[in-house]
Amino acid sequence: MADSIRSVVRRIAALFTSRSTPAELGDSLRELQSRLGYRFRDPYVLVAALVHRSYQGVAEGEGPSDSNERMEFLGDSVLSLVVNEHLYHRYRDKSEGDLTKMKSVIVSKQILSHLAKKIELGSHVLLSDNAQRAGVSEMDSVLADTLEAVFGAVFIDGGFEAARSSVLRVLPGDLGEIVYKEESINYKSLLQEYIQALHKVPPRYRVQSTAGPDHDKEFAVEVVVKGTTLGFGSGKTKKHAEQEAAREAYRRLTNDPATKPAVD
Repeated sequence: MADSIRSVVRRIAALFTSRSTPAELGDSLRELQSRLGYRFRDPYVLVAALVHRSYQGVAEGEGPSDSNERMEFLGDSVLSLVVNEHLYHRYRDKSEGDLTKMKSVIVSKQILSHLAKKIELGSHVLLSDNAQRAGVSEMDSVLADTLEAVFGAVFIDGGFEAARSSVLRVLPGDLGEIVYKEESINYKSLLQEYIQALHKVPPRYRVQSTAGPDHDKEFAVEVVVKGTTLGFGSGKTKKHAEQEAAREAYRRLTNDPATKPAVD
């Protein structure tokens, strides 16, 4: 490991042990390593992956290199490669478009946060006292980002094969099952990630009409990006109508390039 990384993890270890005993630190790391199916040669690399930017000494210390954000950046790429490789070999009859859709669902924040909760990752995230009291460790975005950072840590400590094994251990056995269970897909989240990556602005939802009595209303909603309508949806609540609009927009954008609306 590079000296700069060793320096970072030593400072983080000092911060951690200032709040916990060595035994508590060891127990926490052993528990998480068991769930990952990987034993770290240098456990403090795993500690570094668990440090949220709010943690005491990070915000006022050496800067973002002391939080897990750089490992998250690395882990995102590791995760994508593992998932892409798995889908490529597992679903030989799927087109490039189908594989892209499957991958985008699997690595979405919603799915990653769900997987992070299954391995109880939130109990290991290192946060400031204020952030801990605010429940930040259970926020979907924090859990998803930390899981990516953990995968990055496995890669740093053990290489790609170790990371691959750990990712596939955490992910469900049949990744395709995630994609084709509609109830597991948050299309609003998927669409937002897709649009922001392309245009750096979030999609907007507008109620077009409401119909029916107060106890049985029907909402019609459109989703718009830079003045272009991407999809429509309806439902008994605005939330459901927005989800339907996002689903139509996301499917149009990712599944059928010929019908993609032009967004300037």
